[in-house]
Order: sequence, then structure tokens, then C-alpha cells
Amino acid sequence: MLVLLAGIFVVHIATVIMLFVSTIANVWMAGDTFSSGLWLNCTAGHCNQVAFNTEDMPSLKAVQAFMILAIIFSVVSLVTFVVQLFTMEKGKRFYVTGAIMLLCWLFILIAVSIYTARFPQYFTASKGHHGYSFILAWICFCFSFIIGILYLVLRKK
Repeated sequence: MLVLLAGIFVVHIATVIMLFVSTIANVWMAGDTFSSGLWLNCTAGHCNQVAFNTEDMPSLKAVQAFMILAIIFSVVSLVTFVVQLFTMEKGKRFYVTGAIMLLCWLFILIAVSIYTARFPQYFTASKGHHGYSFILAWICFCFSFIIGILYLVLRKK
């Protein structure tokens, strides 16, 4: 049981770190000479603010907001897990921690889905591809769902 708790804790910490990297790094889309993220477009070492059509900017702001919310809820879930681990009675389940982590999962799903649906027209296959930040966001999506379900099923022994 202790090994399971330690494993879940390590994967949760890794998920938080990957969420930070995914949100901060400007490599959601990448090419030979450019990279673009949620905050900046970089070309040949020179970075500028992300500029899309005015009708797509609210979508970008939504992606930014949901990724930040995902980070916040993931950290809150980690803190809640540690608090519940030391204060909760034996035999109880980590319902609160699991629910918060599943909210994080939902926020990641919304953010990455909006980005996938709204911004592929700016990047064609010949010009670029999805970068490591985008892939990390999808990995965090999977990890946060698995961790959230494990927290809901897990009992304190």
C-alpha cells in the first residue's frame, strides 16, 4: 500500500511539473525556423506576442485560462492529498483529492480541445508540427485522469 501511495504521489508531482512546462514553454507548434506557444511566437531567436485573428484571440485566452486553472487545481489536489493522508481516518477514501484532480483533467481537456479545434489553420503540415508542449499537455490529460480515478478508488489503510 505504501508503494502504491508513493507511486501515485510521484506521478502526481510529475504531472504538475509537466503542466508547468507545457503551459510556460512556447512550443505548442514548431517548425524549422519557428515555434509558437500560448504566449509567444518565436522566429529565429526573436519572440513576439502571439498574434491571431481577432475572432480567434478569445479562444487563445480561454486556452491560457484553462491551462492555468489546470495547474492551480493540480497543485491544490496535491496539497489536499498530503493533508488528507495525515489527517484522515483509516478506511476512508480520498474523494476530495480525486474530485479536484478530475476537475484538473477536465480543464486540460477543454484547453487542449479548444487549441486543437481552433488553431490548426495557422500551421500546415509543410510548415510545422505539434511541439512538445502540446504533447505534454495530452500526456498530462491522461495522467490526471488516471490519478483522479485512483484517488477515488484508493482507501487509506
